[in-house]
Amino acid sequence: MPETTLPVFLTAALPGSGRTTLDGEEARHAATVRRLRVGERLVLSDGAGGMARCVVEAVQPGRDAALTLAIEEHWTEEPPALRVIVAQALAKGDRGELAVELATEAGADAIVPWRAARSVARWEEGTRGDKALTRWRTTARAAAKQARRAHIPEVAEPANTRELAELVQTVSRALVLESGITTRLTEIELPPQGDILLIVGPEGGITDDELTTLTDAGATAIRLGPTVLRTSTAAAVALGALGVLTDRWK
Repeated sequence: MPETTLPVFLTAALPGSGRTTLDGEEARHAATVRRLRVGERLVLSDGAGGMARCVVEAVQPGRDAALTLAIEEHWTEEPPALRVIVAQALAKGDRGELAVELATEAGADAIVPWRAARSVARWEEGTRGDKALTRWRTTARAAAKQARRAHIPEVAEPANTRELAELVQTVSRALVLESGITTRLTEIELPPQGDILLIVGPEGGITDDELTTLTDAGATAIRLGPTVLRTSTAAAVALGALGVLTDRWK
């Protein structure tokens, strides 16, 4: 059984056997921050399911850090039969990045930034929006490494409500998290496979027009419990519940 507690480092190319070299920022992190030494082990990941357990044979620290690695075992982890796509409303400050971090650690398979009507952050087209999207993608990458995940969730281009409604029509089930709804997640029939779209609104809530647009497209409005969650934590809590209610954790 592959060890999942070893530190994970990302690489673009993942050889199946023999030796390989880890360099760049990942090598600097391994040598300087983690202080890995000869004889210790780590896991290389291509972020798309490919994993390899390696033993460190040589360490070159410093600016041009590099690790020589011998591959001991190589395996591929398939994506779950039931994937969860999180449509996360844009949030002000670092709350959006926190939402991405927590959702990734909780198992989100993809993330769609949503330009909701009441989102304080706007992500207008141009440099500012591009930088914000890059931060979300960097956060997802780092969180996937932290959680020892074999797959880095894709962070898509931001979508407006109309585009989100179109996505609702393509998935196996779409759920809108909304306070004040009587239907609970535990009362919903969930598919054994396919894609679930989990829609999380902004701090100010989803507007009536947005809720109507999404439910008319086929989404179901639900609540998780008696309390109102922040937009930065709602997806992670829902993902935990979905893991219990489905076969995703088996």
